[in-house]
Amino acid sequence: MLDIDEMSSKEIQELLQQVRHGHFGCVFEGHPYVLPMHYSLQDSDIYIFTTVGMKTKYIDTNPEVCLQVEEVGDFQDSRSVVVNGRAERLTEQPDIDRAMQLVKEHNPTLSPAITRTWIDSLGRAEVNNLPHSPQRNERAHDGGHQQSVNVSGGMGIIIF
Repeated sequence: MLDIDEMSSKEIQELLQQVRHGHFGCVFEGHPYVLPMHYSLQDSDIYIFTTVGMKTKYIDTNPEVCLQVEEVGDFQDSRSVVVNGRAERLTEQPDIDRAMQLVKEHNPTLSPAITRTWIDSLGRAEVNNLPHSPQRNERAHDGGHQQSVNVSGGMGIIIF
């Protein structure tokens, strides 16, 4: 039988600091959209860099998002945190520059990307992509004991 234990705030913060990638989720017209993303964490804010495309369209329509982060050792040793929040888009260049510097500290190969739209012979377009007061759900599996808890707290998810 699996035992479910609670992760402390310190354990949650350590996991978010350590892993730096997770699954970003948003919803558009009732349909979920989840994809892997790298992130940076500073204080209680999570920064995610993305190009203009489906994610930004969905976030503009519905800024309620989540980020799931996990560390999986084996079936008896895993931890997971889900941060739910409201995405905020950075629009001021000094804020974007500061956030980009933060992201590049942990992902130095990140470079500007281009969004291109291709029109096929039938006229169809194909797009290629070259937040506050969230609630967190945590789950950890450690030595046969799984940890899980719902936490309301001050983490922001910031998109730029």
